[in-house]
Amino acid sequence: MDALLRRYGDFSLLLLVNSISMDELLYILPRGVAIGILISAPMGPIGMLVIQRTLGKGRWPGFFTGTGASLSDLIYCLLTGFCLSFISDFLDAHKLIIQILGSFVIAAFAYYLLKKNPTRSLKAPDVNANNYWSDFVTGFLLTVSNPLILFFIIGLFARFNFILPEYLFYHYILAYLTILGGAVLWWWGVTTLVHRLGRRINVRSLKLINRIIGSLLMLMAVAGLVMALIDIFQS
Repeated sequence: MDALLRRYGDFSLLLLVNSISMDELLYILPRGVAIGILISAPMGPIGMLVIQRTLGKGRWPGFFTGTGASLSDLIYCLLTGFCLSFISDFLDAHKLIIQILGSFVIAAFAYYLLKKNPTRSLKAPDVNANNYWSDFVTGFLLTVSNPLILFFIIGLFARFNFILPEYLFYHYILAYLTILGGAVLWWWGVTTLVHRLGRRINVRSLKLINRIIGSLLMLMAVAGLVMALIDIFQS
């Protein structure tokens, strides 16, 4: 049975890859990974929880907590993409306006990160026995309880022009797999770094992470506004 699943799983993946041209792959892959990373990167409550569990319980509990959060982010991305696909004609007709609004949303989130003190969510680490399923579920529930992230995801989708009217079902499959991959990759990197650095992770480090991420998002928002304005003046 396992061999059969692996065989047909490999066939399905091969079919998906063969259905997408290299240009489409190069368009979707970096954007999806970037969106997955940017959604996960801000050091909010879930980031603090991942760091706490990595320090207190080990790398894998922290990683599974982040993976649970990634699944929640994927669900919100699916909701966003599902809604946007229904209004694709409207999006195509108002592309510049939506890009400008998306840039403002990202800029507002960046400002929030620059002002936020992430250590307010920091608590004493949990030293209970490892339970990866429990870690996964708590990471999922903590993230899914914050529907305001939808506005941030809409801003990212608009900024990267991620959902195109000509997308077919296999484009969507690849797009959301890359988002999930980017999110999981982020938590893998975070838990690996925290596990290696151990107790050298301090308050200043957490603030610095948020400031770097906030600054990058602000630059992205400014670049989006500038590009949209250039398009408006050239049209």
